[in-house]
Amino acid sequence: MSNRILVFYGSYRSDRVGIRLAQFVVEGFAARGDDVELIDAKAIGLPMLDRMYKEYPKGGAPDALEKLAGQIRTADGFVFVTGEYNWGMQPGLKNLTDHFLEEWFWRPAAIASYSAGRFSGARAALVWHGTLSEMGMVVISSSIAVGPIAQTLTEDGKPAGEGGKALSHAFPRFADDLVWWMEAARAQREKKKPPY
Repeated sequence: MSNRILVFYGSYRSDRVGIRLAQFVVEGFAARGDDVELIDAKAIGLPMLDRMYKEYPKGGAPDALEKLAGQIRTADGFVFVTGEYNWGMQPGLKNLTDHFLEEWFWRPAAIASYSAGRFSGARAALVWHGTLSEMGMVVISSSIAVGPIAQTLTEDGKPAGEGGKALSHAFPRFADDLVWWMEAARAQREKKKPPY
């Protein structure tokens, strides 16, 4: 059975380098036979959070929210590709995730972080770990951290140099970990309805 994976990316910058990592992740899961889709916060263009999806009357949410809610509900798992802004998370990606809550519940999430420097977005990944857990997801222990990203991935998301070799070596374990948890969560949901 193919796993349905959503890869979320949240930079709104005009010269987005992190999209390379998002492309790498999407292509990596697709090559394994998974049904994977990139969800680009900038392309969706949600407004700053005023009202969560669940706070709209049934059928009254804007089309972009309605569509995204359906995509999230039908996914088996998620990958959050995050850059690091001043030791923290990107506001575009955080804004997108905050529009939803129950839609995320009982599915695993993985974090792939990056930065222009040698810390590879690790501080943003740490912040995301707690946030995603609070939002009802199981955050897997494997992660990917890329930096400096411009030297690790080419413009079309292909590994380059020693950093690219290390990333290519790390990806299979990252993917295997997420797939194991997706399959475990799906089996449990089929066996027993989540408690809330």
